[in-house]
Amino acid sequence: MGFTVGDVVTFSKTVSESDVYLFAGVTGDLAPNHVDARYMAGTPYGRRIAHGVLVLGYTSTASTRALERAAEHAVSYGYDRVRFTAPVYFGDTVTVRYTTERIDADERKVYSSVLVVNQDDVVCLAATHVLKLIDAIADGEPTR
Repeated sequence: MGFTVGDVVTFSKTVSESDVYLFAGVTGDLAPNHVDARYMAGTPYGRRIAHGVLVLGYTSTASTRALERAAEHAVSYGYDRVRFTAPVYFGDTVTVRYTTERIDADERKVYSSVLVVNQDDVVCLAATHVLKLIDAIADGEPTR
C-alpha cells in the first residue's frame, strides 16, 4: 500500500465569482446566500458566500493528488463529520490540508483528516475522508 500515516497533501485555490456561479448553475443551487449581493448585505455575513459543498469539492483535488503520490487507485467511500465552520467569501484563497490518519489494510480503506483554511488561517471546513482502494483494470486484467 502506497499510503503512510502522516502523509500530507495541500491544494490552494482562490474562490472566484465564476466558480460560485458555475457551481450554482450545475447544481441548481441558486440560493440568495450565493448569488444575491443585495440580500446578503442585509445579513450578518454582509456579502455573498461560496457553497459549502463547492469548498468540499476542492478537497477532492487533494485526495486525487494523494492517490497519485501513493500510486494507488480508489473511489471515495464518503466524508464523515463534515463541518462548515466559517464562511468562504468570493476572493478568499482557501488551502486544503489532507492528512492520512489511519490505514485499514484488511478493509483497504484510508482515512484522512481534511482541513480547509482561508488566507487568514481560519478553519472553514473540517471533515474525515475515507478512500476505498480498488484494483485498476488494464487490458481486462486487474493490476493487482
